Amino acid sequence: MRLRYGYYHNENVATMCRGTDKVMPRIGAARSYDRGATWEPLGVVVEAPPRSYNCATNNQYFVGGVGDFSVQVGVYTQDIYFFYSLYLRDTASQGVGVARLAWADRDDPRGKIMIWREGAWVPATVFRTPGGERYTYPAAVVPIFPTSESWHDGDPDADAFWGPSVHWNTYLGRYVMLLNRAKNANYDQEGIYISYASSLTDPRHWSKPEKILNGGKWYPQVLGLEDGSGTDKTAGEWARFFMLGSSRHFIRFRK
Repeated sequence: MRLRYGYYHNENVATMCRGTDKVMPRIGAARSYDRGATWEPLGVVVEAPPRSYNCATNNQYFVGGVGDFSVQVGVYTQDIYFFYSLYLRDTASQGVGVARLAWADRDDPRGKIMIWREGAWVPATVFRTPGGERYTYPAAVVPIFPTSESWHDGDPDADAFWGPSVHWNTYLGRYVMLLNRAKNANYDQEGIYISYASSLTDPRHWSKPEKILNGGKWYPQVLGLEDGSGTDKTAGEWARFFMLGSSRHFIRFRK
């Protein structure tokens, strides 16, 4: 029997903010014994720190939280890396962050993920309560791609990278990240960007994002064309380029 593991973006209505239907996203884990037909929940694995929301935000969807992410297993390590979007209250904690889970902890991930924060991997804080253990995850202070203009500063403008999608590119021998860049609180697109890294172990190795497309649509990603190996996690010189779940173009990577 071969187990499958999945990770999901989960949204809950921000009940702490009266009169709103906006939400707080978080990231959870699940496991399947039947090739994805059914799933067993393994709990929340990353969420925003307490009181890091802004009820007065102009963000169309979120008052805070973390989500809009992708997951990549390291080619040369036994770790799972989470590249996720940060919508926390403070501008310094908004942007694209990174978390890491040891492959050995994939069946019991709650409280095991470590957050990249100011040059180090920082664990969750454990609180023991009558109802069981609870975990508080640190904010990714100084995200790898920080937000230039806040989601929550009281005006409709924003300048923020979000929605990272990461794959290993066999032709380049590097990891590739595609990113959205929002220009306002409604998530209208300024463009689609690309970044590269030779390793996942140190998030400071990611290159400065470069624009590859003006405007565009949410959730850019690739799908490799290689028989038996091409997926959304592995691609080569040529791949299908997707936005909003559909593909009308190929993308070619150049050395």
